[in-house]
Amino acid sequence: MRRICWRALSRTPLGIPKATPRSRLRTLAKRLGRGCATTVGRLLKPLGYSLTTNVKRLIGRTHPQRDQQSRLIQRLTGQFHRHGQPTISVDAKQSELSGRFTHAGSRYCRRADVVNTDDFPSDAECRATPYGVYDAQANQALVNVGTHAATAQLAVASVRRWWEQLSQARYPKARHLLIEADAGGCNGHRPRLWKRELQHLAHDTNLNITVCHDPSGGSKWNPIAHRLLSQIRRNWVGHPLHSLDIMLAFIRGTTTTKGLKVKAILDTTVYAKGIKVSTREMATLNSRRRQLCPNLNDTIRPSKSGSS
Repeated sequence: MRRICWRALSRTPLGIPKATPRSRLRTLAKRLGRGCATTVGRLLKPLGYSLTTNVKRLIGRTHPQRDQQSRLIQRLTGQFHRHGQPTISVDAKQSELSGRFTHAGSRYCRRADVVNTDDFPSDAECRATPYGVYDAQANQALVNVGTHAATAQLAVASVRRWWEQLSQARYPKARHLLIEADAGGCNGHRPRLWKRELQHLAHDTNLNITVCHDPSGGSKWNPIAHRLLSQIRRNWVGHPLHSLDIMLAFIRGTTTTKGLKVKAILDTTVYAKGIKVSTREMATLNSRRRQLCPNLNDTIRPSKSGSS
């Protein structure tokens, strides 16, 4: 039996057409007409076959100056740290439905949670968007959970709350702030509203705000992605988020072996969508672009009327 199966497998690549989808051992055994699935699996191993997944190694189209931008962010971060100036990473986590909805993953528990068979957004208490602000120097983070639109106003409001509640006392001599953000989304390098709201923040805090955006394909190296947001996802895996209070509790309970501390607050402010910022208003901003990757790097200073 083994010799017959071995000859059949060796004669052709699994004996099936190339366009056939995933080949199960039972299907292969049936097509061969001999042997069982266990025998086929044992015979495939010496032929070099095994269960595999796609390997991400090919580099697709990326920003032409990705390496230069990454080095610039690394260099500026080191300079800010040496001079005692704050640096933060910002990003919005995927929106979550609050209610009895299935939450991916499994966990150890005595009894499984009972949830809805269908996830209809209309049945949710609300759709919440956690927006994170992570300070790598202090290993602290503030997560502002917005219950309305995830706009640039929510992003800047989160940075403002981080500064007022966590960092203003920690950095009393701060004159500059470095923000590392994705190139897309509500805090991307294109939204005019993001730049205008940062101008208001710079005016109110008297800080020179430097914003560096990760180039295309480089957002995965943003510290907030693997030091905060992934830890939150790991903390509440398999737990249905029945209410906003439960969501906030899981975020506050997120920690790591290196002592991560997270503060979560609820933001029920209604942020309007579709706010347009005119070209004339953009011209009044006190901002300057860097020579290297000017579309991804700019510094916003306090407005001239409010500068000291």
